Amino acid sequence: MAPKAKKEAVVPPQDRSQVQGFEGQEGGIEGCAQPQKEEDPDIPHLPATQDSKASKAAQVPSEKCLRRNKLDHSAIIKFPLTTESAMKKIEDSTPLVFIVDVKTNKHQMKQAVKKLYDIDVTKVNTLLRPDGEKKAHVRLAPD
Repeated sequence: MAPKAKKEAVVPPQDRSQVQGFEGQEGGIEGCAQPQKEEDPDIPHLPATQDSKASKAAQVPSEKCLRRNKLDHSAIIKFPLTTESAMKKIEDSTPLVFIVDVKTNKHQMKQAVKKLYDIDVTKVNTLLRPDGEKKAHVRLAPD
């Protein structure tokens, strides 16, 4: 076997002009692949202009525009429950039993019953049925 030649230590050049193939361009050595910036697909590529800012402001609804309340009194109370157990409860004491919208709270139920039936409400108890409906036991005020 032939003796191996000693390898010289590679010393990085201090000046870029000493690098072989460097022509003073910013891209580096010709023919070498340069790492490229990864672009985020969610970011738009067009620069923002004054016109685009004005159009975005026109698309946003103003604070003066009020949303329509989708849960009015007739939408809150769907129907009174007339099952055998509900009728027995009405005979024993004074509550009325209603099926109501799932998104309503007790204050809204109380106001809806007061407006629709013109009766005073003392207390509202609610429960969620297994079928996903909300049941409200509305206790009436004594006469």
